[in-house]
Parts: sequence; C-alpha cells; structure tokens
Amino acid sequence: MITNPKVDFYFTKEEKWQQEIVALRNIVLDCGLTEELKWGCPCYTESGKNIVLIHVFKEYCALLFFKGALLDDPDSLLTRQSENVQLPRQARFTGKAAITAAKKKLRTYIYQAVEVEKLGLKLPETKKAAQQYPEEFTAELKRNAKLRVAFEALTPGRQRAYNLYFSQPKQSKTRQARIEKAVEKILAGKGLNDD
Repeated sequence: MITNPKVDFYFTKEEKWQQEIVALRNIVLDCGLTEELKWGCPCYTESGKNIVLIHVFKEYCALLFFKGALLDDPDSLLTRQSENVQLPRQARFTGKAAITAAKKKLRTYIYQAVEVEKLGLKLPETKKAAQQYPEEFTAELKRNAKLRVAFEALTPGRQRAYNLYFSQPKQSKTRQARIEKAVEKILAGKGLNDD
C-alpha cells in the first residue's frame, strides 16, 4: 500500500467523513492502484487511467467509479449522480460500518473497473435528440451570425451546459440576462465554467 504525500491533507482536513474516507482509501490502495491528486480529490489510477475517486458531500461520502455504468452491479451499490451524468457512478456511504460491510464488493467493483479500462470499453453511442433552446437564445442566434458560428464550434458538452443554464429560469427576462452575460464567453470559444 503506497500513499501519496500530496494527497494526505485530504484525509486530515475532512472532519465529518474522516473515518469513512480513510477506510475507502485503504480499500482502494489494497487493490494496487496509484494514488494521485486530481480536481482537489484523491484519484486512483491504473497505467495512467482514472479508475476511482474519493469525494465528500454534505450528506455522504462516495467512491466514484469513472466508468461505473459499464460495471456489473448486481447489488445496486452504484448510484447515478444525476440524469445528465452518463458514465460515472457513485458508491455512497454515510458510515464506516457500511463501508466495512461492502469492502469485498468494493474490491470486486474496483478490479472490474480496472478490467473495463484495460479493455477500452465505452458506452455505446446513443442517438441524442436535438436540443431545444429557449426562444430568447434562438432569436439571438438568428440576429448574431458571429455568435451562431461560435456556438456551433463549441463542443456538444459545452453547448448542453449553456442550454441548461439558459433554460433553467422561468422568466424570460432572466433567461435573456443569462444569454447576454454569456455572449462574450461563447465568442471567445469558452464553456460556461471556463475562465
């Protein structure tokens, strides 16, 4: 079991879930994965490929399997974070006893996740329905050809993020304000959360 000193702080700073995440760390490291720090969280890799990540939330701590949707999950241990998340799945915990009880299953899932990565498995491509943009954004794209070209040049994920952001407000005035605020970023080829 080899720990990475750059990651140690994560296990000492967390107060609420400290025992739980230390238990998860031990399970993952027992499986021979390499411990790294990515996105501010402990990330475990095999041959440079992300396998699992430990992270904490207000209500639970979790072991996130990057390709969890491709794993056999006979015990329904894995949870989809939201309807917009396709591949990753979380094993969520609210106590150390639950982690201890699931240790053998977690090891099986981890080894399976390594195998999925080695085989290069991916989710089958699904035909996605055309996005429905709010009428305010559609009108803006018709008015501003440069914006339309810049938006079409964004990756599909960035386009979806903007669409979700623009579509959320109930009031047209708020949708319009969000669109106006984002125009400069879109023209610069940046995603919603890019600096």
